[in-house]
Amino acid sequence: MSAVRPKATKDRHQEILDAAARVITERGLAETRISDVADAAGVSPGLILYYFDSKDRLLAEALTYANDDFFVRMSREIRRLPTAKEQLRRVIDLSVPGYLPEYGKLDEWALWMEVWVRALRDPQMAKDREILDQRWRQSIADIIRAGQAAGEFPARDADEIALRLGSLIDGLAIQVIMNDSQVAPERMHRACMEVAAQEIGFDL
Repeated sequence: MSAVRPKATKDRHQEILDAAARVITERGLAETRISDVADAAGVSPGLILYYFDSKDRLLAEALTYANDDFFVRMSREIRRLPTAKEQLRRVIDLSVPGYLPEYGKLDEWALWMEVWVRALRDPQMAKDREILDQRWRQSIADIIRAGQAAGEFPARDADEIALRLGSLIDGLAIQVIMNDSQVAPERMHRACMEVAAQEIGFDL
């Protein structure tokens, strides 16, 4: 008779994922030990491996957790804004690492960089990455379509624009996270807004 794996409580599960996101962001996955995450979460290393099986699985779930937190925050922010243009600007505000002092650096970008590297060789990680990227592009496309329906934006291919704009944000965020001397958060924000205006068809 096989043992039945007990379910972690929701709070404990979130505590472990939150601790994993913080530790992996600070140290990188290669330098992170399961015991480090266990210490940060206040649990035993055995419990973490019991629920997550491996560091890579913990990384993937930590990214999803951080990503969910970002989308909840973003949805709360943009619901308060009356126009699609303002909503899109806020999405870009929130997406630029270090641009908003009240949010600090978006730690999920560091997690994304770990995932991108491992997704090259890990098919499951690659699937996880694709699902989250599709969600990201869809959120941008939905704002564009809402603006088109309201008459704010001209009729253009929202999905294609979302792909281009989302990719630009991803690429420039890497430069910001890497402290590129020519790509400060303010320059990234300006570039993203200018491209969005050109692609979507609105005045800055």
